[in-house]
Amino acid sequence: MAGGTKRLPRAVREQQMLDAAVQMFSVNGYHETSMDAIAAAAQISKPMLYLYYGSKEELFGACLDRELTRFVDELRGNVDFDDPPKELLRSAVLSFLKYIDANRASWMVLYTQATSSQRFAHTVREGRERIIELVGRLLRSGTRAPGPDTDFDLMAVALVGAGEAVASRVSTGDADAGEAAQLLIDLFWLGLKGAPSDKDTVPSKDTVSSKDTVSSKDTVSSKDTAAPDKDAVASH
Repeated sequence: MAGGTKRLPRAVREQQMLDAAVQMFSVNGYHETSMDAIAAAAQISKPMLYLYYGSKEELFGACLDRELTRFVDELRGNVDFDDPPKELLRSAVLSFLKYIDANRASWMVLYTQATSSQRFAHTVREGRERIIELVGRLLRSGTRAPGPDTDFDLMAVALVGAGEAVASRVSTGDADAGEAAQLLIDLFWLGLKGAPSDKDTVPSKDTVSSKDTVSSKDTVSSKDTAAPDKDAVASH
């Protein structure tokens, strides 16, 4: 029962409340989740919940701060910028999607519930910028010969957007984390390597040119097809 819980250290009790809140927010959404429901899930009294967090908005903000910090710390802890480029990319993508798969409630709160409310837009935007900055560093480390006009910041925004879309499908169980990771790795690696240059697309000597296909010694010309053979006419 709510009133029969043992005394726990404040830090432990706070994490217990946040764990319950994240789970309830992910299932019911911010607006439909009540403090009563969170208190019951945390197995504490409602007055105690309000003692720690003065309002539902404050509690949700605390959930966002914790989940964003955990997420970014997980990515940073699994990425070694001294690794070869492709290994660096692989470790970053796998770490990202495995974390989402193992913490689906966290992702639902961060990128579904939080983004639907203007009150928490700043927190989400701040967290997203931290991730974009991390991806930008990855791109700079993994690109051997960037062009003078290469915009790593814009590339990072695009890649994070793609990653978020895939992660949302992983979080709902609509995509396998391993398969999704390989898809993103292949896509991102192509971007890191760069598109082939114009000269790479020029046909080789072994390729038949347009001139060869229009006129060839082995091809019957329009003159040959227009005029019947003299011997054939004579036979008639």
